[in-house]
Amino acid sequence: MRYEDWTFREAEVRLREHHELRAALHLPAVPDYTTLYRFLRRLEDDAVDRGLQETVRRLRRRRSRPLLPPSTALDSPILRQHLLPPPPGAACPTAQASSSLLKWLIVVDVRQQILLAQRARQGPGCDARALPGLLDVAARSAPLGVVLADAEFDSEANHEHIRQRLGAKSIIPARRRGVPNGAIRNQMFRAFPKKPYRQRNKIESVFSAVKRKLSSRAPGRSLTTQIRQALLLAWPTTSTA
Repeated sequence: MRYEDWTFREAEVRLREHHELRAALHLPAVPDYTTLYRFLRRLEDDAVDRGLQETVRRLRRRRSRPLLPPSTALDSPILRQHLLPPPPGAACPTAQASSSLLKWLIVVDVRQQILLAQRARQGPGCDARALPGLLDVAARSAPLGVVLADAEFDSEANHEHIRQRLGAKSIIPARRRGVPNGAIRNQMFRAFPKKPYRQRNKIESVFSAVKRKLSSRAPGRSLTTQIRQALLLAWPTTSTA
C-alpha cells in the first residue's frame, strides 16, 4: 500500500486483479479492505518503534568497522492527508485545513542516512518539546555525536538535554530577535557554526527519497490511522538506506 500509494479499498481491488502479486505475498485469498483497516487500528506505536530500532541495530551490526558517534538531524515535514472533521468553533475552511496538518517528526543519521526515531502528530504547533523524547529513543542504538536541528527546536532546555543528558554537541540556530536568553543560545547567536550545520541538509535527501519511493501522503480518514500510516514510512526507508 505504501509503495503504490493505495487506499484500503484500492489495495483490495489491486490484489484481486493481480494473481502474481497475491502469489508473491503468499496470499491464498484476497483480504477484505476492512481487514487491512482493522490491522492498522490494532497496530501499536511501541510495536512500530521496536521494529525500527531492530532494523537500525541490524544495519549497524553489518558494518565491518566501528562507526563514529553519528551526526543526527531533526526535521518535521508535513504529510498530505484527508481533511479531518473541523474542530469545534472552526469558522472557515482555512481553519479546518490548518487543524488537519499531519507533522512527521524524524531523527536521521546524516552519515548513513537512516531513520533513528520518529513521531507523528496533528499540527500546527511548535515541536520543541518533542526533541528530548525523540533523541532519547535515537540514542538507544548508539551514542550521539552531534545533533543538528532547525530553529523550531530552539530552546535552552533542549541544548542542555543534548549536552548534559546525552553527552552530544548541539547546533540549533536561535530563532528569536535580539540577544536570546541562556548561555548556549547566546553562544549560537554570537558565533553560529555554519559549516558543520550544513550537514543538516542531508535530512532533506531522506525525505525526498520517502516521497519518491513511497509516498508523501497519510490518506486515512481518522487521525489514528493517519499517524500509523506516517510511522510505517520509516521501515522500508531505513531498510533500503
